[in-house]
Amino acid sequence: MAEIHRYGSAAELAEGAARMLLAALVARQDGGAIVHLCLTGGRIANKVYAHLGGLVEGSGLDPGRMELWWGDERFLPTDDPDRNAGPTLALLAGRFPLDPARTHPMPSADGVADNAASAATYAKELGDTTFDICLLGLGEDGHVASIFPDHPSFDPTPHAVIAVNDAPKPPSERISLSLGTLCRSREVWFLVSGAEKADALRRAVLGDPTIPAGLARGTERTVWFVDLDAAAGLPYYRCIF
Repeated sequence: MAEIHRYGSAAELAEGAARMLLAALVARQDGGAIVHLCLTGGRIANKVYAHLGGLVEGSGLDPGRMELWWGDERFLPTDDPDRNAGPTLALLAGRFPLDPARTHPMPSADGVADNAASAATYAKELGDTTFDICLLGLGEDGHVASIFPDHPSFDPTPHAVIAVNDAPKPPSERISLSLGTLCRSREVWFLVSGAEKADALRRAVLGDPTIPAGLARGTERTVWFVDLDAAAGLPYYRCIF
């Protein structure tokens, strides 16, 4: 059963998702546990991070007990503004302290032979980590992370991290967690806004196996945060008491 949270706008979605994420992280840390959070890039995700940073003070969240990972990355130099990690770290690190030893951006293209070598390096760093919460965006074509439909990145693989080449959207070279790695997350949270995502969202929620988003699910919980434009193709259920 899909858990869907609808918001009137992208701004409301970002604020609502940030508040729920903060509450979930605090709950996961109960008893001194370390929380593993897998991050995604993109416009709506960065709005969530901006809100999250403003909510942390006094919340009970201990940033020192958070391990931060990334679901995918563009294979570009470290200082390239199109990398996912740069904007995310700027938004989060500016608001609360992050432990560098617990922050795991994917390797950049600096001094590395190719994205296959970077993928292997990240797989070794990741090991058998299970994410408590994995944040994902949704492409108009139904892609998640850098796993694209009708593309080798969507092929079954035993690898935890894959090199993605000839990607359907630029840049063509990327690194991504595999679908299997995403699906071992305890919770998968989708952040989806915009009318252009409506068809992909409908198919994904219904579990369309021909698109990666139709198969990405958490072992305990899968949550969709959507604005009304993106949710245009989803049914409404009216309860009368």
